[in-house]
Amino acid sequence: MTPPSLSPLPPGWSHCGHGADPTTGPDGCRGIGIAGHTVCLAHVDETVRAAYLATLSPGADVDHRGTPFARGLLERLLHVLRDPTTGFPRLGLARFDGAIFGGEAPFRGATFTSDAVFDGAAFSDDAWFADVAFTGNARFDGAIFGSNAIFSGATFSSNVVFDGATFSSYAHFHQTTFGSKALFRGVTFADLALFRDVVFPGLALFRAATFNSDALFYQAVFSSETGFEEVTFTGDARFDGTRFEEAPTLGPLVCGGTLTMDGAVFGAPVILEIAAGAVGLARTRWASKAVLRLRYAELNLSDALFEYPVTVTTHPTPFSLRQLPPLLSHSGPQHDLMPEGELSGRDHSVRLMSLSGVDAAHLALLDIDLSTCSFVGAVHLDQLRVDGWCTFAFSPAGWGRRFPWRWSRRRVLAEEHHWRVRSGRRSAGSRGWTAPPEDAPEVRPAALSALYRQLRKSMEDGKNEPGAADFYYGECEMRRHDTTGTPRGERALLTVYWALSGYGLRTMRAMSWLVAAMTVTVLALMVWGLPADDPKPETTGRQVEAGQDLTLTTDTPPPVNPTGPRVERLTTERFEKSLRVVINSVVFRSSGQDLTTAGTYTEMSSRITEPILLGLAVLALRNRVKR
Repeated sequence: MTPPSLSPLPPGWSHCGHGADPTTGPDGCRGIGIAGHTVCLAHVDETVRAAYLATLSPGADVDHRGTPFARGLLERLLHVLRDPTTGFPRLGLARFDGAIFGGEAPFRGATFTSDAVFDGAAFSDDAWFADVAFTGNARFDGAIFGSNAIFSGATFSSNVVFDGATFSSYAHFHQTTFGSKALFRGVTFADLALFRDVVFPGLALFRAATFNSDALFYQAVFSSETGFEEVTFTGDARFDGTRFEEAPTLGPLVCGGTLTMDGAVFGAPVILEIAAGAVGLARTRWASKAVLRLRYAELNLSDALFEYPVTVTTHPTPFSLRQLPPLLSHSGPQHDLMPEGELSGRDHSVRLMSLSGVDAAHLALLDIDLSTCSFVGAVHLDQLRVDGWCTFAFSPAGWGRRFPWRWSRRRVLAEEHHWRVRSGRRSAGSRGWTAPPEDAPEVRPAALSALYRQLRKSMEDGKNEPGAADFYYGECEMRRHDTTGTPRGERALLTVYWALSGYGLRTMRAMSWLVAAMTVTVLALMVWGLPADDPKPETTGRQVEAGQDLTLTTDTPPPVNPTGPRVERLTTERFEKSLRVVINSVVFRSSGQDLTTAGTYTEMSSRITEPILLGLAVLALRNRVKR
C-alpha cells in the first residue's frame, strides 16, 4: 500500500519531513512546521501547541508520525476534531506512523474519511477503536498493542493491514466489518483473540499468524478467499457457526488444543489441512466436495451434513508449505514443512469419535482409527467407504472360564464393548471389554445388529471379506442376544449355529466338533455297533423225491451283539472297521459293513450330523480366506 500524501496546512505552517529539507524533532518524532521551523506537538510549549490545535477542525488531515502522546495530549487533539453533529472525532488523512500512545487511545466512534496509517505505532494502554469508521485504507503494520485492543463494531470500508502486528493482551473484533482485504499476516496474539460475528466480504489472510491463547471466530463470515496457511494456535481455536463461502484451502495449520468448527458451513470445494489434538465438526454442513487431511486429532463428525463426497484421511507426514504468490505470502521465514510444536512425537493417527446422526452415503474414510467411534444414529452406513488402514476395536481373546475353548479376536464396534459391560456378560477388567463413557447412550442388541449389517455390506462392497466376516459374526451375536425382536426359536437356532461353528466362521470350532463326533461314533461302533463276528451266509436245500429239482436257500443270519467286557471290544481290528464306517459316513457313503441294530442307528446319525459338521468347517475356512 503506497503511503498517502497530506493536504496543505494553513499559510505559515507545514508538515515537517515533507519539504525539501526534512528534519525531525526531539526523540526522532516528526511534528509540525511553524514558520519554517520544526516543532513537535509533544515538545512545544503550551502557547505553540494551542496555536496549532486552533488551526484544526473536523475532517482535517493530521501528521503525527513518531509523536509520543502522553496522557491527555491525544484527547486534546481528538477534541478539536470532534464533529458537533455526531459528537465523535472526524479525521481526514491521518498519519500516526511510529507514534507512541502512553495512555489510552480513545478513538471510539471516530471517522477516518481518508487513509489512516498506524504503522509501527505503540499502544501502552487500551486502544479503543470501537465503532470506528475507516473510509479509506487502514494500516497497522508492525503496531504493538501493549494492552487491550478493542475494534468491536468497527467498519473498514476499504483495505486493512495488520501485518506483523503484536497484540499483547485482549484483541476484540466483535461485530467488526472488514472491506476489500483484511491482512493479518505474521500477527502475534498473545492473549484471547475474539472475532465474533465478524464479516470478511473480501480477501482475508492470516498467514503465519500465531495465537498463543484461545482464538474465537464465533459466527464469522468469510465471503471470499480465506488463508490460514502456517497458522499456529497454542490454545483452543473455535470457529463455531462460521461460514466459509469460498475457501479453496484452510491450512495447513497447527492447533495444540481443540479446534472446533461446530455448525460451520462450507459453501465451496475445500481442502482442510489440520494438525490438532482434537477437531470438532459436529453439525457442519458441506455444500460441495471436501477433503480433510488431519493429523493427531480426535475427530467428531456427529450430525454433520454431507451433500457431496467428503474424504477424511490421516496425513502420514507433516504438512508441506506451499509457495504462495506475493499478494498471499508473508515476508517471514519460509519452511518446507509445517512445525508442529508440542504435537510432535505423538501418534499422528486420526481417531474418529462419532458418526452419530450422519448420513454416510457421501463419506469416505482412509487410514482412520475407528476403534472408539460411535455409529449409533448414523444412516446409510452400507454406503460408507472404508479404505486403507482403517482399524476397528477388537474383542478380547483368551480361554473361557466356563467352557474349554479359546475366544478368538474379531473386529467389533465400540458399542458392543459398552453393551457387554453394561449387561454384565463380561467383566470390563478381567475380560478386556471397555467400559462406556458416562454420557454414552445405552444401545440395545437390535440396534447393534443393524449397525453390523450395514457395515458388513460396506465391507463387502469394498472387497474386504475378512472384515465383512467379522461384522457378520457381530450381527449374529447381537441377534442371538436380542430378547425383544428375535423369536426364541430363532435365537435357539443361532445358539446352536454359534456353538457348532461360530456362525460358519470358526474353522477350528467346527473341526473340533467333527473330530469329537467321529470319535464318539467310532467308540460307539466298537462297543455296540459291530457284531461279535461277521455273519457268514448259510445255504440250505430240500429234495422231496428222486428226480425232482433241488431247492437251495442262502441266508445271512442276523448280526450277533457283542458280549463280554466292553474293554475287550476295543481291539485294533474293531477300530479299523469302525473308522472305515465313520469315514464313509462323513462323505455320505455306505461302507457295507454289517452292523448290529445299535450300530445301524449310530451310522444313520453319523451320516446326518458329520457331513453337516464337515460342511460347516469348509464354509468357515472359505469365509476366512476368501478375498
